[in-house]
Parts: sequence; C-alpha cells; structure tokens
Amino acid sequence: MDQASQEFQPRVLARREPERLAFRMCDTGQDVTFAQLEARANQGAHLLRVCGVGVGDHIMVLMENRREFLEICFAADRAGIYYTTASTHLTHDELSHIAVDCGAKLVIISEKFLDVGKRLRAILAPKVHMFLIEDTTLDTEMQSWPKALAAQRETPIDDEVQGLDMLYSSGTTGMPKGVKWPLTGEPLEAPSMLVSLLSSLFGYDANTRYLCPAPLYHAAPLRHTMVTLKMGGAAYIMSKFDAEGALQIIETERITHSQWVPTMFIRMLKLPDDVRLRNDTSSMTMAIHAAAPCPTEVKHHMIAWWGDIIVEYYAGTENNGFTCLDTAEWLTHEGSVGRAKMGVIHICDENGQELPVGKEGEVYFENGHQFEYHNDPEKTAQVTNLEGWTTLGDVGRVDKEGYLYLTDRKSFMIISGGVNVYPQETEDVLIGHPAVLDVAVIGVPSPDYGEEVKAVIQLGPDKEPSKDLEEKLMALCRAKLSAIKCPRSIDFRKTLPRTETGKLFKRRLRNEYWSQ
Repeated sequence: MDQASQEFQPRVLARREPERLAFRMCDTGQDVTFAQLEARANQGAHLLRVCGVGVGDHIMVLMENRREFLEICFAADRAGIYYTTASTHLTHDELSHIAVDCGAKLVIISEKFLDVGKRLRAILAPKVHMFLIEDTTLDTEMQSWPKALAAQRETPIDDEVQGLDMLYSSGTTGMPKGVKWPLTGEPLEAPSMLVSLLSSLFGYDANTRYLCPAPLYHAAPLRHTMVTLKMGGAAYIMSKFDAEGALQIIETERITHSQWVPTMFIRMLKLPDDVRLRNDTSSMTMAIHAAAPCPTEVKHHMIAWWGDIIVEYYAGTENNGFTCLDTAEWLTHEGSVGRAKMGVIHICDENGQELPVGKEGEVYFENGHQFEYHNDPEKTAQVTNLEGWTTLGDVGRVDKEGYLYLTDRKSFMIISGGVNVYPQETEDVLIGHPAVLDVAVIGVPSPDYGEEVKAVIQLGPDKEPSKDLEEKLMALCRAKLSAIKCPRSIDFRKTLPRTETGKLFKRRLRNEYWSQ
C-alpha cells in the first residue's frame, strides 16, 4: 500500500473525514460513516477481550446482511482473531459442526436464526459466550450484543493486531470444511495479501463505489467489501440479490465497481428489455464475476450490454492461486478464466503428474497462498501432490500463452458407460434457451451404463413444462453436443437448490435420485 492509499485507511478517514460514508445498507437506507465504523469496531474489539477472546482465538457470526455484520468483522479483524461467517443456508447439523470444529469462544446471531442459536447454546454452553443482536427478551439466556457493546470504550485496544477470516466451504460437495490461513502478526497499517492483490487487480481505491449484491458470509463478497473499505471506498450492500433492484442501485448510487456470479447475469439478461434497459449503468468501470463458469453466450450478451468493463477471475476460498482476465483478453481467449496472477498453474493427471500444454486434467497451483483445512490434515494432504502443489478439485487445461480454461469440478463428473462426461458444457447449451431460467445436469443411476445424463430444469416465470418443450430442449442438445453429453431425460422443477452466491447444491440434488 503506497502513501496515498494509507491516507484513506478507515482509521485515518474516521479522524480526518468523520462523516464520509463507509457503507450503506441499500434495503433499509442505514448509513455507517467511517467515524461510526471506527468507534463500533473498537468497542467490538474491547468486548471480545472482555469475553476472553484473545489473539488466535475463533468466533462465529450467523446473520443475514445487516449493518452489524461488517462492524463485527472489523472488530475481529483488528483483534487478531479468526472470524467465521457461517452460511445462513446450511442445516442445523452443518452449523453445529462449524461451531464445534472452529472452536468458537463466542457466537453472535441475529433474531432470524434464534432456533439455531438455541441449539448451539445447548451444545456449546457454558464455555462459549452467546450473543443476540436483537432484544434478548427473545432468549433471556443469551447476552445482548448492542447492550454489551455500548459499555465499551471507542478507543483502540492495547494489543491490536491483524486478524483473519476463517471461512467454511458451502457444503455443496460434503460437510463444510474450514479454510485456515496463518495469522501474519502484522499491525493493521501493514498491507495484507488480499488488500494488495485485489486493489491492484481491480482498482479499489478511495473513489470506489462498490455494489455487493450477495451474502456477506461468502468469501468473495466479504473480502471485496472489506478491501473496498480498507482502501477508503464506499460499499453498498443489498440484503439479497434482486435483478431489477440491483440495476436501480447502480444508477441511483452511481456504482463504479460491482461483483456478480453467472446466475445473476442470467437473471438480469432475462428481464424484459424495457425493464432491463431502464436504468443507466454507465457509471460502472468494472463488473467482476467469478464463483462458477460463465456460459460463453451469456458473457457475450453482457459485454454487448455493459461494454468492455467485465473482468473475470478464478480463485477459491483457499486462495491457493488466482487467475484473472479482462474483456479484451477474454474475446481473444473465449472461455478462459485468465492467466495466473498469484501462483503457477500446473495441469496434472490422476497421480498428480504434470501433463503437456493443452491436455485436460486437474488444476494445481504452485507457490500460491499457504492454507490448510482446519482440523483436517487428511483433507489438506488429499489436495496436495508430491511437489507441494495444491488443487481445488477443478478440471481444465492451459494453452500455450498460459490461459486457463476450466471444464468442470472433478466431483461433478459423470461416468457413463466408462466415458467421463463433464456436465458444464451441457448446462451451457440448455441455459441458452429462452425458456430456461436455471439448469443442473447430473448423473443418475442407469442399469445399462452405470450412470446416465439427466437435466433438471427451472423454467422462467411465464413458462410451463410440456412434452413439446422437453423435446425441443433435447433437440437443442443433439444439435450442439455429442450424443454422450446429451441428457437422456429432463425433469422440470419450480426451483433448483442454489446458494445466494450462485453455487449449486449438486450433492443434494444427486442424492435425491441415487437414494431412490
């Protein structure tokens, strides 16, 4: 971080420009200034210490997007602790697993998750402090976070040091696992890896007006929002994604930076043209997307609509590597997720041996950011080969220029008659049909082939399932794909099980068919 950037750090702004906006909760209109953020973060850090939460300890946060969420994260971030922001879509069992696994010494929940909080209290008490954001008359055995916070000083704690998030996977392919980075021991003023990486790649600075349309518990929305604020920019937080509402916010708030997942692009593109084009989006200088492969047709439509401001990256919560490319690069390397910006890419076979350029295999990174799966050395070892390179379990290839192309996740692969089928290509074809709003392609039991390809489809709000539509979708696949990749059957559903960050719960969907 250069000298100019340091002048816009939150603590400096709190003193120099106390009324400057840090973030706005778009649905409620609540504004938090940098002075308020500084005071509340300091109070939170003091409260953590009062509760016996020291450097290197863990806390868990379970709440929807709301004002207190970021204030708590900033408090933990300057108290040198690990803060776990748990997904609000996980089951009670999964949330209980996370609370116990991370060793939370303090848990903070909102009223929406009071039933989960009661269960956690029964499991964790009396060793763990349990706080409720709202009035504790709802549960007199929990402490009131606002009341306890108000009793704390607004000045920094004496032993301030940089903390870290420790986030858990979404549970789409198994029980959530915690991704743990080593604490740096650095002071708050020192530039962190994330601040340096994201601000340099995406231009986050004091002039940034960043739109977060996704849940803050997820890695990308949380980290990009935190970096925006640490660079002195302003963040605009939606309670949940709404296609029309997001476009309205872009115009009203003159948003410069935004971050999306492909399903959000699809929802916006499938709005009626008079609605989709109603708002002025010209203030945006960068629209970032990641989290899942984006169908090429969808991306072409977005570029035609928003112009050459679309930037794609590939990374995981683990941040063991990072690739990125802008619009111009993508147009000359269609389908790529970019070249390495952190770490060195290697494509390896099933034994972890490197494959030649152009060959498809599992994607590994060398010299990426150090991480481990908390309390799971076996899982950490499983994703590390003999060279010490690590993988997230994605499959892809690299071209001669070093651009990475992803095929799919290894765990989503369908083996039909001994042939490996990756469903992403089939999903990309089906989502291009105007009647299709969402799609999941999975392998289901087959007496002849072991597995066969099935498409599970959610139609647009004005579309109805029919045999004729099913046949048209089958014909579309046959016209664009080899026979082995075409679905042998199609099921229509009202909704598909996706997280708010766009990840599909394929494990749950697949288990439905296999359990039958």
